[in-house]
Amino acid sequence: MAAIKRALLSVSDKSGLIKFGQFLERQGVEILSTGGTAKALAEAGVAVTEVSDHTGFPEMMDGRVKTLHPKIHGGLLALRNNEAHVKAMTDHDISAIDLLVVNLYPFEETVEKGSDFATCIENIDIGGPAMIRSASKNHSFVTVVVETSDYEAVMASMLENDGATSAELRRRLAATAFARTGSYDAAISAWFAEQQGETYPDRINITASRQQILRYGENPHQDAAFYVTRNERAGIATARQLQGKELSYNNLNDTDAAFELVSEFDPESSPAVAIIKHANPCGVAKAATMSEAYKRALICDPTSAFGGIIALNGTLDEATATEIAKVFTEVVIAPDANGAALELLSSKKNLRLLLTGGLADPRAAGQTLKSVAGGYLLQGRDNGKITMEDLKVVTEREPTEQELKDLLFAFTVCKHVKSNAIIYVKDGATVGIGAGQMSRLDSARVAVRKSEDASEAAGLSQVMTKGSVVASDAFFPFADGLISAAEAGVTAVIQPGGSLRDDEVIAAANERGLAMVMTGMRHFRH
Repeated sequence: MAAIKRALLSVSDKSGLIKFGQFLERQGVEILSTGGTAKALAEAGVAVTEVSDHTGFPEMMDGRVKTLHPKIHGGLLALRNNEAHVKAMTDHDISAIDLLVVNLYPFEETVEKGSDFATCIENIDIGGPAMIRSASKNHSFVTVVVETSDYEAVMASMLENDGATSAELRRRLAATAFARTGSYDAAISAWFAEQQGETYPDRINITASRQQILRYGENPHQDAAFYVTRNERAGIATARQLQGKELSYNNLNDTDAAFELVSEFDPESSPAVAIIKHANPCGVAKAATMSEAYKRALICDPTSAFGGIIALNGTLDEATATEIAKVFTEVVIAPDANGAALELLSSKKNLRLLLTGGLADPRAAGQTLKSVAGGYLLQGRDNGKITMEDLKVVTEREPTEQELKDLLFAFTVCKHVKSNAIIYVKDGATVGIGAGQMSRLDSARVAVRKSEDASEAAGLSQVMTKGSVVASDAFFPFADGLISAAEAGVTAVIQPGGSLRDDEVIAAANERGLAMVMTGMRHFRH
């Protein structure tokens, strides 16, 4: 146990400060403080000693120098069971500080507000991190608090232990404190790199806060947790869960994939729905209404949609909720939902319903991080988007207006399908999806087979790929993939181009009367 007789409080976040200060005063703790913290405590009637009075040295340089003093750091770092340390404290009139409560200047918030360079620099805390590190290093004797949420734990421990804190609590708080200074420094270094125009600096520091300990990872024998960054981009990290069981690792991964895909489609243009299974879409569609978009997405592969993730680009309404309720679904994610839809789905206790308040910006800059043995792969997000103006017609026949719309839709979906990816689309809805095969020809064949199965299940007189268009995430290395698509009944093709055999592929398209456009942009997704 370590008794708390003297505390130093210096916080920018005043949440819970008065209650905690009053508690410490009742426990007979001497309170040292600075600036606004001291003023707030004094106005609440809490006895407080200014740090400048304690050190005998005034604050200076606009407050840049106030706690960087031997009487502060000596009081935090001294080993109470070391005779030499105790003697040094006596010789130099250094009093022990047993509790440090500090939260740092709001650097991250200042940057997020778009403040200018000089303002951001002034919001880099120096004394705070120095004191936190001193107190954390000496946690055998000193209790350090950097999160307002830990006030209760400290008060409970002091009440239970006659004004002292347990070693277990101090060690936990020290770990939290070091993590905080680490994330703070990471934010500063990332900002400085950005100011220097360095997208990939010599060193990177990854900082995130744990949001949830997960039951397990991809499989039950793997442990896992969910961490979030300060990025406020709408999505799985910012969504509110209104009902259902706790989200699993796979739920989170698949829901993120679903929402990123559906966010590609402007709700002002038309409602859109994406159904995801194992991070790949099994159906995507646009329509005049959300319920119709859902039904058109579902028909593409109803077998895979069972137990899947559904993402909407607009408000979940009663009609759509009624259709969703007919099929077992793990997660539904949407920007919003009306009361009737919420009421209808409330009986589905195992269905997780998430509302994000908005869509993710598909064109936003950002980076993705992937771990490999001994390191990480860091790259820019695939925020590329092809428009009509980017398309280059390379065949004798030009695509019709409807074909062009479907080609762009198909290529957008392609971006979110594991490579090799082949997507068949008709009238704004996927009618066949081939994902993750080792050859593009296999992906084309898989997509057709799945379309045949879905068409038979729906009682259709012909396979849905008849009269469709097809998209490929990368160039056709041989004509065989395109020939397979032609045999499935496609009328137009979109692909990046760039193969040594482009001429051969174009010739095969011309022989079959197909229209083909090239984008010059590929969308590998591994």
